Amino acid sequence: MQRIVQLKHPTLGRRVALVDQDKLCFLMGKGSVYQWAEASIASGVPLAQSLATAQTDLRLDYEPIYQGQSDWRLLPPFDHPTEPARCLVTGTGLTHKASAENRQAMHSGQTQPLTDSMRMYQSGLEGGRPAPGEIGAQPEWFYKGCGTILRAHGEPLVVPSFGLDGGEEAEVAGVYLIDGDGHPRRIGLALGNEFSDHEWEAQNYLWLAHSKLRTCALGPELIIDGSFDDARGLASIERGGKTIWSKPFATGEKNMSHTAANLEHHHFKYATHRRPGDAHIHFFGADVFSFGDGIELADGDIMDIRLAGFGKALRNPIKIDRSAPKFIAVKPL
Repeated sequence: MQRIVQLKHPTLGRRVALVDQDKLCFLMGKGSVYQWAEASIASGVPLAQSLATAQTDLRLDYEPIYQGQSDWRLLPPFDHPTEPARCLVTGTGLTHKASAENRQAMHSGQTQPLTDSMRMYQSGLEGGRPAPGEIGAQPEWFYKGCGTILRAHGEPLVVPSFGLDGGEEAEVAGVYLIDGDGHPRRIGLALGNEFSDHEWEAQNYLWLAHSKLRTCALGPELIIDGSFDDARGLASIERGGKTIWSKPFATGEKNMSHTAANLEHHHFKYATHRRPGDAHIHFFGADVFSFGDGIELADGDIMDIRLAGFGKALRNPIKIDRSAPKFIAVKPL
């Protein structure tokens, strides 16, 4: 397993580095994981092998960069370096029992004891783990935006002026590149904060699509050849230097109602999701939510997500836009 990061310097530009304990070992030749993946596809050499043979003697201390105390700044560990609009950010919900129960609590009533959300989760339990090469039950799917919504470790996640809420969603995301023949190629896995507006969603489940159109965070590290079998972590909220909420979470295929292969199939079965050269980031679903425990995040709260085997914690402050919403007028030509 390799862990890699993307960085940017105000004068030296972008670089990719391997994580080696408390050091970052810079790689020679290419400034983005996207470019390394392109080269790997073209050469037929496995990406992990290409990265291992490209190490330079330039090594920097990781901790000052992670803490924001260096001119080097962490970027999301994967993106489209030149055309962010060609990076599609999506996700799959109701893949973990806690997610389904949280949604059930939002929308259940006396006349509807079992919501569509719980039915969706149950369909995954019944048919989301097909034999290899076979097609299983279709999961929930949602669109978050293009690559312009990606944020790195340490960057704020924003509740827009028209939003009602912002809440962490501790997840793992797969990152992909579509090769020249239109085949999706998985580059690796990354820790993520999918972040959405749960208050908005709670008002009407048909507003789920609106609630997902928010910034999200990825990283700080990308895991190459990592396992997604059984991953255990901790999600926390800090306010004023104190932890006000914390809860362990479990993800990976052992803890989900679908296999990763089934989720990937139902995303990439659409021809529009297999355009050569496009990048994809797909969130696999969350297990715990502070919102479900009655926590309302305040401006400046720190969302901390850590997962064993995925490197350093992903930490992002929440920023709430308090300005009055502005009417967006369409101008005729």
